[in-house]
Amino acid sequence: MTKKTVLISGAGVAGAALGHFLHADGYQVTVVERASGLRGSGYAVDFRGGAFDVLDELGVLDEVRSLDTAMRGTTLVDADGVEIGRLPAEMFAGELEVPKPELTRILHRLTESELTYVFGDSVTSLTQYDECVAVAFEHGEPRSFDLVVGADGLFSKVRQLAFGPHDQALRHLGMSGVGFTADNILGLDHRGVLQSGDSTAVYAVSAADPGRMSVSLSFATDAPVLDRRSRSEQEHALREAFGGAGWVVPELLKAMTAADDFYFSSSAQVHLGAWSTGRIVLVGDAGYCAAPTAGMGTSQALIGARTLARHLAATEGDYAAAFAAYEAELRGYVTENQIIGQEGAAAFGGSSQ
Repeated sequence: MTKKTVLISGAGVAGAALGHFLHADGYQVTVVERASGLRGSGYAVDFRGGAFDVLDELGVLDEVRSLDTAMRGTTLVDADGVEIGRLPAEMFAGELEVPKPELTRILHRLTESELTYVFGDSVTSLTQYDECVAVAFEHGEPRSFDLVVGADGLFSKVRQLAFGPHDQALRHLGMSGVGFTADNILGLDHRGVLQSGDSTAVYAVSAADPGRMSVSLSFATDAPVLDRRSRSEQEHALREAFGGAGWVVPELLKAMTAADDFYFSSSAQVHLGAWSTGRIVLVGDAGYCAAPTAGMGTSQALIGARTLARHLAATEGDYAAAFAAYEAELRGYVTENQIIGQEGAAAFGGSSQ
């Protein structure tokens, strides 16, 4: 019998985990990734609740545990950098926190012999037929697949093509920001420091490399329009938002300009009436992002991937029944996490709606 074929757009946590489970169930899986290779940057990611069961089933739990950042908590400071309080490690690090590039590396190593990875390409059109989905690519030859999965993040190309424009699915939470690494001028040692004002927030943390720290500068925004602007425009918006700020903010703004791992994003959630349409389905942030302020992105990605694969196996490939069961099982869990994300954004000067 010919194996059923699946295209997964996105080689991140959701895509790799889902690909592994589908391969084990007999599917022939291709993963297409817009980036030219594995992404080597990103903040640490944390795990909570049922995500540990998924890591265990993937067979990587012990290795992931060995990469624990061993955070000791976060110091709260005022506008002048004077300590005003402390938060326990689990507030930001969950039950376990590891560097995101390391998790990506582990999952790719696990799946590189199981899946066909295509880097440096992306989906440009999706046409559904009764028996398949015809897919066109930016660079590769057109192909047809039995199923297509969007695991390609907040600005999912699959979601845009199959479900509609981004602005119909995205709910902006009133804040945007940049992330980058810089010299550890604060002398942080497995700790974070947070300064939060009415409309801005500064967060810095150092764990793996004592000489470096990861920095996040967030500010209130009305819409995620800057995400598609040039870096110079994004930097200009940051300087305006933090103009006149004291403490180490001027030094951080200089470090931002020099950073080669500069990353801009808006805090937003994905809200859809359905996570599938025909033979196309979404998993992880592409379908139900809860926003970084929820601290649940990686856990949702893992749990979503495992749940989708389990229902496809249980229904013996009846994708319509599997997609419906997958969504029915996870809707409540996702809704709870999105409420947490909204509350977290409000605490950083964003919106709770």
